[in-house]
Amino acid sequence: MKIVAFEAEAWETQAFGDLAAAHELTCTPEPLGPDNALSYADAEVITGFLQSQMSAKVLAHFPKLKLVATRSTGFDHIDLGYCRTRGVAVCNVPDYGDVTVAEHAFALLLAVSRRIVEAAERTRRGDFSTVGLRGFDLAGRTLGVVGVGRIGRRVIRLAKGFGMDVVASDQRPDPEASRNLGFSYAPLDEVLAAADVLTLHVPGGEAARDLIGEREIAMLKRGAILINTARGGVVNAAALARALMSGHLGGAGLDVLSEEALVRDEAEVFRQETSLAPEQMRSLLANAAIVHLPNVVVTPHIAYDSDEAVRRILRTTIENIRAFAAGSPRNLVAAPT
Repeated sequence: MKIVAFEAEAWETQAFGDLAAAHELTCTPEPLGPDNALSYADAEVITGFLQSQMSAKVLAHFPKLKLVATRSTGFDHIDLGYCRTRGVAVCNVPDYGDVTVAEHAFALLLAVSRRIVEAAERTRRGDFSTVGLRGFDLAGRTLGVVGVGRIGRRVIRLAKGFGMDVVASDQRPDPEASRNLGFSYAPLDEVLAAADVLTLHVPGGEAARDLIGEREIAMLKRGAILINTARGGVVNAAALARALMSGHLGGAGLDVLSEEALVRDEAEVFRQETSLAPEQMRSLLANAAIVHLPNVVVTPHIAYDSDEAVRRILRTTIENIRAFAAGSPRNLVAAPT
């Protein structure tokens, strides 16, 4: 099979080389997008990460495509409906980063709760004043966890180590996990009302879009902290900006932003064939304000990015491609119809 690996760093290109003995392999550091898709149009397998665009419009450039192997757990950047109708299988990497993402969520929380970024920037300028840098303890606070999958459970373990109380919301409560980890389940509204810190660990996609919007943010305690390492679209950006600027929220730690592709590359706004929807424009403007607020720490979607995690990603992706080629696909999130 002809395989194209997008967003391949030098060390990944070397690792992908194990596939070259049995397949025709091309690696490129570029993400897949409308500008370069035609250059690889004869690919039967494509693999990319979160910066690669896998909409129906882009995937239509690959008439021979049989498999999309995303190097991520999330797959909301892929048009699954198009893939199913065109007979294209889609597989993901389901469990590479539960420890990694959970640790990053707490890194964001600690950075916000102890004003780490502001303090470091101040001392780097030679200013050792402590005025305005007082933080708060996590011990004794209540952590609200939305989504109790692999990552959510790791977060709960860390929270218990910090001496936090935990209340969680999930569509499929697991009583055994509740007993073993020492937390309680509650409806989302009750979690919001109880949380001193709210952390999000739900899949993206339309079903979760604006899960945390104006109403939900208003239910949080005044001064609460929001942590999001899930997907940007889970939180309504305009509502979040208003709550942060009004002081209703005490701060936020964000590894993801809504309309992330446009935020990363502002020029992409002007490459759009159609005008941005009003809601997209509101999100862009809200994010522009959010990233500059002193009570917010934003990282560039790196919660997954530890040495151990990215090696697990690559190993699983190579195994996914080999399994598909052998006729025994694994980790499918979409099968051809």
